[in-house]
Amino acid sequence: MENFRQTYLRLCKDGGVKPQESVVVQLQESRTAHSSRLDLRGLSLSPDTCSALASALQQDTVFTELLLSDCMLSEESAKILLTGLFENTTVKVLDLKGNNLRSVGAEVLGSLLATNRTLRRLVLEWNGLGMWEEAFSLFCDGLASNNTLVELDLRNNQINHQGASQLALALRRSGTLQELDLRWNNVGLLGGRALLESLQKNKSIIQLQLAGNNIPSDILKALEQITRHNTERQSSLRENHSKTQVLSKEIQSLKEEKGRQFLSLMETISKQKEEMGRSNRSTCVQIGQLQETLTERKMAINALTAKVQMTEAALALAEQKNQSMGDLLSRLKAEKEEQREQQIRLRKKEEEESALREGKLQREIQNLMERNGQLRNKVEETERRCKSQQQQIFELKQKLTNSTAELKMRLTQTEDRLETEKRRSKQVLEDVESLHQKEVEHLNRHLEESERALQERIFKLEAQRIQLEEELSKAKAASVTEKVQAGEELGRTIAQVRQEEQEHVTSLEEKLRSVRSSMQEMQLRSSQQKQTISELQAKNSQQSVEMDGLRRRIDELQQELSGKDQEKVAEVSRVRVELQEQIGFLQAERTAQEGLKAKISALERELKVISSNHREVLLDRESEKSSLLEKLRLKEAEIQRMREDEAHRASCLQSAVLAYTQGSPVGHYCSPNK
Repeated sequence: MENFRQTYLRLCKDGGVKPQESVVVQLQESRTAHSSRLDLRGLSLSPDTCSALASALQQDTVFTELLLSDCMLSEESAKILLTGLFENTTVKVLDLKGNNLRSVGAEVLGSLLATNRTLRRLVLEWNGLGMWEEAFSLFCDGLASNNTLVELDLRNNQINHQGASQLALALRRSGTLQELDLRWNNVGLLGGRALLESLQKNKSIIQLQLAGNNIPSDILKALEQITRHNTERQSSLRENHSKTQVLSKEIQSLKEEKGRQFLSLMETISKQKEEMGRSNRSTCVQIGQLQETLTERKMAINALTAKVQMTEAALALAEQKNQSMGDLLSRLKAEKEEQREQQIRLRKKEEEESALREGKLQREIQNLMERNGQLRNKVEETERRCKSQQQQIFELKQKLTNSTAELKMRLTQTEDRLETEKRRSKQVLEDVESLHQKEVEHLNRHLEESERALQERIFKLEAQRIQLEEELSKAKAASVTEKVQAGEELGRTIAQVRQEEQEHVTSLEEKLRSVRSSMQEMQLRSSQQKQTISELQAKNSQQSVEMDGLRRRIDELQQELSGKDQEKVAEVSRVRVELQEQIGFLQAERTAQEGLKAKISALERELKVISSNHREVLLDRESEKSSLLEKLRLKEAEIQRMREDEAHRASCLQSAVLAYTQGSPVGHYCSPNK
């Protein structure tokens, strides 16, 4: 611990960086507490501090746990600090919660998992690894090549169905990961299917948490069942391993006892040989004692016969034990048959429940189809309203054309009157010029004001059109997302889909109301334009009265009014051009309404496609159900076979132990073909 602190301070000094006091305090506390944990949670680490820590972690191997949660590491700091763990051989727990790791962090984590061989637990909660698909795929590649990681926490990392598919590919290749936490992401239906397919090949995952991922309940149940099978399998393997260890220990103890017995027998044989030699040497001297030795030998023979009888009794007991073991095996077989019958009953119940669920799903689909019909009727009503609005716009256009024609007629009439009055208004040219200039300025101002008002109205209409297009696009996106969610959460969120459809219908009705209000505003504006036109007509009548009074003065000013006439012709042509532009704007609005109609038809087509997708999803569910039933059957057959193999192995081991204890060969109790 002291060496790590000294190396950190030395590296900061060599790099010309001031060591952070918070880091030094944490190192001091861990040194005083003699702890193997480096706790830097909640500290803001600079890139220089991260580089010094990375170099220290490469040189000194002290800590087994490195806690860096809520440190708000930048991309550069995270890259520097994680590269320091590539060659580390002591850190087993790494906590990077709440550091907003993204693309660079995901890539460095992938390379860390690919190179590090000591990390056992990795916490990555509250990060954004799933936002970049390429970086997350590199992270999944590193996870697939890792053979030491046991626990992985990926909560709240914005992982979508594509990231879940990449993670599923990594889980197929991983053989050591046991606990995976994916809560509060956006895995969805497709991601759940990918994880289900990967876990069918992965036998190491015993705990998988998927709350808050919009995954249907049937897929969650299938995943839970697979993890349960994995836990049972690992527990059975551990039990078998413990049993084999116990049996091996017993066999070893029996071997040791047999060896001791053999050594004792060899010692007794050597002693007997020595005694025989002594007896041979003393035969010449002790001939009289042969009778005694013979009697002793008879006694030994009698003892041997007694021992033989004892061994025969032991053999009889062993046969009785074998018979009891056979009875136990028959009982186990009967229990297995009962378990099979129970599994068959459970399977029948599950099939009945699945049939009931299918009926419920079909009813819900019929309800959805009826709602789609209602929506189509509402769309038709909106089309009718749009057609009525188009007719109103056409009538307004006709009124505008009529008003323009009337204005043109009046302009021609005024021109004729001016021509007749020019001959009479030559004497009072100066007075008329001043009056005429004032009138022209007044008309110009009025025309400019009318142009500005029309331009403002045109801009407002364009803004309304853009708003309507945006609302339709939003409605389209909302409908697409709603249908996707309905496809993913068909079993769980039908009520929510109903509420969303009702809200969508109300929003469409509100939009239609807004369109009606806009049409009413257009009508009000057209009435205002009519009023302005009537005002212009009154002004023209007033001007005609004034011109009647000034006919005498215009005769003398005919030559100078010729230029003024040309200017008036230019102004009239400009007014005509402006009217044509207004007509063009109205035609553009009409085309925009036709575009809205086309969008409504596109929405109808999308509704048809969504209904067809619903049918395809139902067919996929049925196929998945059949495949799951087939897989369950295969798994049950495999489990039954494994149980039979384990029972046979246990019987073989027991027979081998009995044979070894009794001194008989193993081949009589376990068939060689097994």
